[in-house]
Amino acid sequence: MTSKQRSYLMSMASSITPIFQIGKASLTEEFEQAVKEALEARELIKISVLKNCMDDPKEIAVLLAKDTRSEVVQIIGKKIILYKQADEPKKRKIQLPK
Repeated sequence: MTSKQRSYLMSMASSITPIFQIGKASLTEEFEQAVKEALEARELIKISVLKNCMDDPKEIAVLLAKDTRSEVVQIIGKKIILYKQADEPKKRKIQLPK
């Protein structure tokens, strides 16, 4: 992903609200499955890491990106932004700049 594409996605993500929260249980298989489904439907999602989660948001972001085959767009404090292009061309909503 180029810096221009990352910048474009960050600007889009600034207006969306987090759809998931990671708490004390941290990452579970069910949570990862829900993130996969959300990425397929929305392509760009924001996740909030709660204060009671003892894991580092950067580590969580890397693990989630690896398990969901997505890309970490940005990590700001306890907010994680992930992007994954939809597999089906009909579901693709975001056109990245070249």
